[in-house]
Amino acid sequence: MKLTGLKESTLDPARATFDQVVEAGDGFTHVVRKGEILRIVDLEGNQAVDTLFYNAEDPIERYSAVDTIRNQGNVYLTTGTVLCSSEQRPLLTIIADTCGRHDTVGGACAAESNQVRYALDKKYMHSCRDTFMLTLATECPSMTKRDITANINFFMNVPVSPDGGLTFEDGVSGPGRYVEMRAEMDVRVVISNCPQLNNPCNAYNPTPIRVLVWGWAAQ
Repeated sequence: MKLTGLKESTLDPARATFDQVVEAGDGFTHVVRKGEILRIVDLEGNQAVDTLFYNAEDPIERYSAVDTIRNQGNVYLTTGTVLCSSEQRPLLTIIADTCGRHDTVGGACAAESNQVRYALDKKYMHSCRDTFMLTLATECPSMTKRDITANINFFMNVPVSPDGGLTFEDGVSGPGRYVEMRAEMDVRVVISNCPQLNNPCNAYNPTPIRVLVWGWAAQ
């Protein structure tokens, strides 16, 4: 499948003000200030990175898949995409992307979807929704599972069929590919580095990712 929107960054990882590896299956949260640059790196390729974004000052305002898709007229995300909030304001803008397309309709794996999509005995496997809930409970106690809404799946390949159906296919990413975003307001990012073992999105082999942030002085 042909990739579009490819653009490399000029930022030097050695000058990042924040740099952390997130292991497969782990959760992560961090506040990215307005004007800072966030990069998510697929270290080994074909990993799925389930991600939520919130206004750091008022988490009632959060990433809106519906508004983002409508405003850009495309279900896939890539360079130039503005990630819109539930208040119709820009949260972040994708400014570089070496993967070329990212999913915003496939949702996060959960106990219920594992059971329905795969088998009854898969229900209690580790899932992204569980990771989101654990991360919010431990890092953002004022937020609850009611705050978990539609997420982005960076690097994940979820083609939309002509009749509107979804399929989960082999990933289109590769080792070292990344997506980079500029924060348009203070944003809290919440990540579940997907532990999914039952679909080909990550070649049935969850792997680590790397998260970097550049402040104004380091850009």
